[in-house]
Amino acid sequence: MDNKPKGLTLLDGLSALGLLAATLMVFFYAPVEAVMGPVQKVFYYHVAAGWVGMLSFLFAAFSGGIYLKRGDMKWDRLSVAGVELGLVFSLINVITGAIWARPIWNTWWTWDPRLTTVAIMLLVYAAYLMLRAGIDEAEKRARFGAVYAIVGFISVPLTFFSIRLSRTIHPVVIGSSDPEALGKFNMTGPMSATFVVSLIVFTILFFDLLWHRYRLAKFAHQIEIARSADSAIEGE
Repeated sequence: MDNKPKGLTLLDGLSALGLLAATLMVFFYAPVEAVMGPVQKVFYYHVAAGWVGMLSFLFAAFSGGIYLKRGDMKWDRLSVAGVELGLVFSLINVITGAIWARPIWNTWWTWDPRLTTVAIMLLVYAAYLMLRAGIDEAEKRARFGAVYAIVGFISVPLTFFSIRLSRTIHPVVIGSSDPEALGKFNMTGPMSATFVVSLIVFTILFFDLLWHRYRLAKFAHQIEIARSADSAIEGE
């Protein structure tokens, strides 16, 4: 197996330091919001995780398109990694959103347009993994996954624009918001700086985890080839 690239080691360190810096900014630099109190601080993780989740699904669709054009299995592995990371970060987004919603909305979950579209998006990509696992032939599985990743991406902009096109209690912190939205607040300078740093750090973390996941998939493929070769030799 290949040795760990120096670039990946550097990215690991950058991700760790970035997460530490972002966490310190969230708890010690960004002020406590006057109305919501300390629970508002989950906002920085909530939005950053949501952003990376959508970025992951975009990357999966992009990689799927390249696979359909070139037929290189490398892009199939990257597409799958994008979907898996998208699901992880989107679940983090939902969980942190529930933590934020409980004291503000007095409920962990409500069928608000944003939450409904997020649930649909998660089900779409969970089905991707389940359906893909049921296809044995590698090339057929890759073609199916590529097309699904591209078509399934429709659920992502639907989720993003849901709170901008519908009346909703979910706030739009950046840009206009429904006057009935619960949890809206105006960001101060330190809040904005912390928000931007969180987005950047989570984006770096995405590429770091993506690289790790791709290497894991590549190693799994090499092991599969070695086992097939051993089985062929034993059968002779």
